[in-house]
Amino acid sequence: MKANLLLLTLFSTGLSFGQDAEALIKKAKAIHERVITLDTHDDIDVANFTSTTNYTQNLNTQVNLPKMEAGGLDVAWFIVYTGQGELTAEGYTKAYENADAKFKAIHRLCEEIAPNRIELALTSADVRRISKAGKKVAMIGVENGYPIGTDIKRVKEFYDRGARYMSLAHNGHSQLADSNTGERDNVWLHNGLSALGREVIAEMNKWGIMIDLSHPSKAANIEAIRLSKAPVIASHSSARALNDVSRNLDDEQLELLKANKGVVQAVAFKSYVNTKKNEENAAKVNEVVKAVAAEEGFALLERTALRDLTAEERTAYFKKYQELAAKAKPRIEKEVNPVAPPVNVADFVDHINYLVKKIGIDHVGISSDFDGGGGIEGWNDASETFNVTLELVKRGYTEAQIAKLWSGNLLRVLDEVQAVAKKIQAGKL
Repeated sequence: MKANLLLLTLFSTGLSFGQDAEALIKKAKAIHERVITLDTHDDIDVANFTSTTNYTQNLNTQVNLPKMEAGGLDVAWFIVYTGQGELTAEGYTKAYENADAKFKAIHRLCEEIAPNRIELALTSADVRRISKAGKKVAMIGVENGYPIGTDIKRVKEFYDRGARYMSLAHNGHSQLADSNTGERDNVWLHNGLSALGREVIAEMNKWGIMIDLSHPSKAANIEAIRLSKAPVIASHSSARALNDVSRNLDDEQLELLKANKGVVQAVAFKSYVNTKKNEENAAKVNEVVKAVAAEEGFALLERTALRDLTAEERTAYFKKYQELAAKAKPRIEKEVNPVAPPVNVADFVDHINYLVKKIGIDHVGISSDFDGGGGIEGWNDASETFNVTLELVKRGYTEAQIAKLWSGNLLRVLDEVQAVAKKIQAGKL
């Protein structure tokens, strides 16, 4: 059972006090209890997967078991993320070592640290079985195919280790595909996919790994959709028509994804949801934080200066910064939010609405990008997951539609991808 659901205030949801609001919340809570809630993108730090520091504790992370339990989040896709480095043998080795450590960390959580509370799922049937048993569900996505290097056999290795989706690039062109970041200077490495990237697409189809369109370039995505024999996903992207950033999908890509029978997982990342609103809020928040820092005699550091700190100095800095942020919060709520409100759940659901109207309810899902930059007012960590369901109910979505958005569509694609893989392996496709 999902328990301790945290609500937005009635004011912030736009509801008035009274029986109507109470009835709507009661309805939303009942739906939230019954559907399987699944977030396709939650980044991890291997330092939080040890015997002494781990997700059984309410760490200062946006996702952990206490927060998932508090907010009724059933399924978290933990991400084997690797930043883009040099396309050299040394670069590939370092990338693989990074990925290896993250795979091991996720398995350690599920098999050694908390096997009675969370289990790794490899299929949609696993998800339903584990959730029905009252445990949380972990799944694995790979963000950036860079760790594959030039060894295509690693696709099967990653599948065997639990990966069920993978993107071919992140921020920066990989050996497999161009990145969306090429739009900054219009400099491309492959003009889409590389020859190896095309082979990897086929290999992912063969073994049953969903192809993720979040982060590669538009040209790479169009080519991936054309080549794939199975539906694809965008694990954490929103609608470019509502917010023109290269990380979101434009209407052309959305229509191709629909024709492919895939799914786009709208992402609760402030600058992807509403860049202008986020920048206006951030500017005023920074003014307050600077003022509080000056009062406390605390020197705020630029990113370049942070890189020069030792690990101990960095830890001490962020601990002090968090204390500072806590002191600044009341002033931000009083002085900033009324005049420059933060990006919130309603803004996020605007993207879901657009996507549903554009490509249909069967092709849209939900993601947060927690612990990787994601989070909005009202859904800033897993403990606030109910607020998304509440907003969907407020907008008139039915329980069946909400079930599709939260997990049904993504799991349907996973089933179809795995069915295609079986046909390929049997020589029938």
